[in-house]
Amino acid sequence: MENQRLPSFRQETAWEPSWINVEAELVRVAQPRKTNLSELKTIKEFKQAELRPQVSEPDGQMGVIPANTQLQTALSVTLGSETQAAHVELSISTSNDTIIRAILIFAEGIFEGESHVVHPSAQHLTGRIRVPISPPKDVPVDLHIKAFVGYKSSVQFHVFELTRQLPRFSMYVLSNPATAPEPVSHVTFTINERVQRVVLWLNQNFLLPEDTEVQSAPFQICFTSLRDSGTLLLNMKPNGEITLRTDDIDLAGDIIQSMASFLAIEDLPVEANFPKYFDHLRKVLVQVDDSHSVHQKLTADMADQSNLIRSMLVQAEDARLMRDIWQT
Repeated sequence: MENQRLPSFRQETAWEPSWINVEAELVRVAQPRKTNLSELKTIKEFKQAELRPQVSEPDGQMGVIPANTQLQTALSVTLGSETQAAHVELSISTSNDTIIRAILIFAEGIFEGESHVVHPSAQHLTGRIRVPISPPKDVPVDLHIKAFVGYKSSVQFHVFELTRQLPRFSMYVLSNPATAPEPVSHVTFTINERVQRVVLWLNQNFLLPEDTEVQSAPFQICFTSLRDSGTLLLNMKPNGEITLRTDDIDLAGDIIQSMASFLAIEDLPVEANFPKYFDHLRKVLVQVDDSHSVHQKLTADMADQSNLIRSMLVQAEDARLMRDIWQT
């Protein structure tokens, strides 16, 4: 009987086919190439959008818009109508045929919840959206705007972000001083500044239809409040004397504070005359004097009554000791 050699077996704890290692290596090498191809494809899409004036429908759906697309903003004063009160209008538009799908505005102290969203329906999509703004106080406010821009068929949109400052006295519209009622109250002060500096302050703090160009004093400018239709007159003489006419004492203080801060004035003597407020103050002081007189009279009466009660207590104690209950 011939001897047969039995096959030998070797036990391996971890065995991996060699083709798995090769495949992993190929994936590792191909991954950077895939990333580069994706970047090249994106650059190609933007180059094509920049070269052609119109964007095709498939590209519009992917959110591709012309590279020169810009978001433009403008602020203006609207006097209002029978159905809408006077307000400041913020106009947001694009520079081409793209549309604005939605707008998100963040502003402190203007909107309820500190934010405002405008989302037109699909039938009213355009490249311009107007937002009415009515600031309750005369303070400068930064409007942080986010706009979603694309095409009507787009399912993806580009987000434009920008910040626009609302001037401090934006709720005052330029008016004709000949037709506006002249206020009876005024404030007078003198500054050592050029007229151009005052005009620059006006352009930065008021919404003027166009930049006011004043070469020399004297000059006069008139505004009307959108809140209460009050008149604001500002006159400047060649010697630097400024007369501010308004019946709103808070507005006068805000304007003086704003102008002094802009011109870096630390000490500014002011002469003010507000007859209505002074009359009201006199009435209040008269009421205070009357109240003080009544208080003194009541105090004196209380002292007399206290002395009477003290003497009656002494008499009552004597009557108790003498057991004289009929003593008065």
